[in-house]
Amino acid sequence: MTRDDSRALYIEQRVANEKKSALLGYVLWFLLPMLGVHRMYLGRVFSGVVMLLMTGLGTLFAPILIGYIPLALVGLWWLIDALLIPGMVAQDMNETRWRLMQE
Repeated sequence: MTRDDSRALYIEQRVANEKKSALLGYVLWFLLPMLGVHRMYLGRVFSGVVMLLMTGLGTLFAPILIGYIPLALVGLWWLIDALLIPGMVAQDMNETRWRLMQE
């Protein structure tokens, strides 16, 4: 085994160890709907905070009816995220792999 092979094996082992769990992503998606926690876990902190703020503002303004607009948008975003979670996990693995290759 050459040095490059052992380095590649080391990188792949680190990527596997640091991999985010799609199952946990789906559990967070299901149990904490529209709060963006699943996005934060999967490394999308900014969009997770935006989702959380939109849900909070929508809930706050729901009594005067304007709050239903951000709640509807976040609800649609939340449903679409069900399809995006596997891609988020794969992208996180690729970013981890790239970061380790740069070291």
